[in-house]
Amino acid sequence: MSLAAMRLVGFILGVFLITLAVSMVIPMVTLVVYERVDELGAFLWSSLITLICGLALIGRRRPDASQLRPRDMYFLTTASWVVVCTFAALPMVFIHHISYTDAFFETMSGITTTGSTVLTGLDTASPGLLIWRSMLHWLGGIGFIGMAVAILPLLRVGGMRLFQTESSDWSEKVTPRSHVAAKYILVLYLGLTGAGALALWLVGMTPFEAINHAMSLISTGGFSTSDSSLGHWTQPAIHWVAVVVMILGSLPFTLYVATLRGNRRALLMDHQVRGFLGFLTVTSLAVGTWLCFHSEYDWWDAVRIVAVNVTSVVTTTGIAVGDYTLWGSFAVLLFFYLTFVGGCSGSTAGGLKIFRFQVAAALLVSNLKQLIHPRAVIQKKYNGHPIDEEIVRSLLTFSFFFTITIALIALGLALIGLDWTTALSGAATAVCNVGPGVGTIIGPAGNFSSLPDAAKWLLTIGMLLGRLEILTVLVMVTPVFWRY
Repeated sequence: MSLAAMRLVGFILGVFLITLAVSMVIPMVTLVVYERVDELGAFLWSSLITLICGLALIGRRRPDASQLRPRDMYFLTTASWVVVCTFAALPMVFIHHISYTDAFFETMSGITTTGSTVLTGLDTASPGLLIWRSMLHWLGGIGFIGMAVAILPLLRVGGMRLFQTESSDWSEKVTPRSHVAAKYILVLYLGLTGAGALALWLVGMTPFEAINHAMSLISTGGFSTSDSSLGHWTQPAIHWVAVVVMILGSLPFTLYVATLRGNRRALLMDHQVRGFLGFLTVTSLAVGTWLCFHSEYDWWDAVRIVAVNVTSVVTTTGIAVGDYTLWGSFAVLLFFYLTFVGGCSGSTAGGLKIFRFQVAAALLVSNLKQLIHPRAVIQKKYNGHPIDEEIVRSLLTFSFFFTITIALIALGLALIGLDWTTALSGAATAVCNVGPGVGTIIGPAGNFSSLPDAAKWLLTIGMLLGRLEILTVLVMVTPVFWRY
């Protein structure tokens, strides 16, 4: 990277840190409202340290560089997540007195919307800490990147290009100017969060619980205010509202914008959205019916409990109602498979994304037809558009390295000393940004607190790789990346 590019990257990181420091005011206000002023110092010092470092990075004036190259964008994307996590972990160290390893793990899990946790005693935890964890989800899901897309055009940097390096969204542009699209997306994100919080409050949660879970669900994160996760609330209405909010967060936000701008059929006619909703519906009904015959639940309760857990895992939210690993080996293996699916491209969800499965299926059908009619010219299409070689190459490359990354992290965890179930499911849930794994240690009824520090750092790397879709980070380890 050139010196001018490094200065501009530092300036942008400084803006991010200042934004992070200002956002810590919300937990401070929460502590004042709940009369926990003795814990204010933790956030005050964290905010001051973050603010000072942000101001130091900004310097006296904005650098003169007018544009960052693609390689600079990849560096900025990765660096922003690491730097933000480094400072966002400070309140957890000061207020919860945990090691920096645990704090960084929890923070990376929050900002990458993974939802894996090392904390216990959440039912009686500090309200400032709880709201901060939920805010990490909210910022990481789309808020922080949305702000980056809005800020970067002011610096004459291609903001939408940064958004595309963080997301697999390859849909058509919804507006001609990236900062206009960013404003639409942020307003939508705020609106959906507010609507989710209101709905959860109306069906039985307290306002504080509703706000926390709305931020967690719309970002497909998974942090809860209770150790029992969503199982703490027995009202069926709360569970169904949670399902709806998780689904809303897993749909392409660009299509929301297109709908608001007059294309009323944008969401309903999108092949990816229809496939995603169809998959959730069929899976929930089928597994719910199976659970009804293999448990004491009646059919409607079985479908409700399954719908929450299936939607949670598929959308990579990771919130849970009960321990589905107690349903038998079929359920354990099924939920392990569902870990890889993911939501829609251009949403807050992680995983492989549903569109990659659909494109792979379209390619399979096309190849089968080619075998039957070798001389025929068969055009490969998805969502009404031709599937060109660039998309095929991208799909194959990503899928290969996605699988290899999970395999290598699982081997590393096994080398550290974890059993194969914990190692494999831990690697998968980290890279897919789901949250809980399977087994007695990191399953939906457990957490990651008992894992060795080396395992936590390895899983932290997996979360970052998964959230940035692997290639964004791996491109920086190639020698050609660092050549001028």
